[in-house]
Amino acid sequence: MMRYPSLADLLDRKRADLGRGPLSLVLAEDDVALNETLAHQQSCGFRDVVLLAPDSVTIAPGLDDRIHVVTHDVFAEGALVQAVNATIARLPGTWLHYCHNAEFLVFPFMETRRVREMLTFHAEERREAMLTTVVDLYAGDLDRNPDGVALDDAWLDRKGYYALARKDAASDWQPRDRQLDFFGGLRWRFEEHIPYAKRRIDRISLFRARPGLKLLPDFTLNDEEMNTYSCRWHHNLTAAVCSFRTAKALRTNPGSRHAIPTFRWPNSVRFDWTSQQLMDLGLMEPGQWF
Repeated sequence: MMRYPSLADLLDRKRADLGRGPLSLVLAEDDVALNETLAHQQSCGFRDVVLLAPDSVTIAPGLDDRIHVVTHDVFAEGALVQAVNATIARLPGTWLHYCHNAEFLVFPFMETRRVREMLTFHAEERREAMLTTVVDLYAGDLDRNPDGVALDDAWLDRKGYYALARKDAASDWQPRDRQLDFFGGLRWRFEEHIPYAKRRIDRISLFRARPGLKLLPDFTLNDEEMNTYSCRWHHNLTAAVCSFRTAKALRTNPGSRHAIPTFRWPNSVRFDWTSQQLMDLGLMEPGQWF
């Protein structure tokens, strides 16, 4: 397995190859569920996966086929956003996805379709980006899994999600067309432990790079049309990022760890790792794709 000293070095050497896409960037602060995350990205159909990680993080043998490991300062302010923007600048026209370790992209009908098929259909509908909802996953038994992460005992909330109109400060706080701020999951139920700016659960984490495009710190793009959940004439595809990240943070932070004996509540359901479950719960939209 080759490790690159920087993202710039990887892009210098492999730019033409990586540009064929779709490409996934995974930022790993630790090795929690890392191998499973990388394997999932490959099973989704991403042609290449770039792992941004400290030198101390390694991956299992057999997972390095088309996985490019890059030494990266993952604890720097805005580390993921900066990496995504550097990639956008070097790979115009490429479909990109980004996430952290212990996060898993789920899209409609993924059991029988590949991500390239989905993005081809999405592009044919003249869409250059896709809304993804971050669905908090958590271990059902925190005594057995004290870090809140358990792929074989994953749960999620079936209720408690809502959306508010996204206001535009530049237009006297009028609602932005076809844009919403989404809330719910652990960030809603335990909001006293979550900074206000981190409570939203929407990201634009699938999009086609182009010159001048930038990912902003709130995981929206600097093109307002690319932040919309659908076009003007009908509903479009959306996807989900199923994430243990919030559960892990709440169980790692001393201020919240001892205040939360369990994440389960009456509206918890076991996650069956299927796209149909998320569509049935209204957490992603198949649009016109069948």
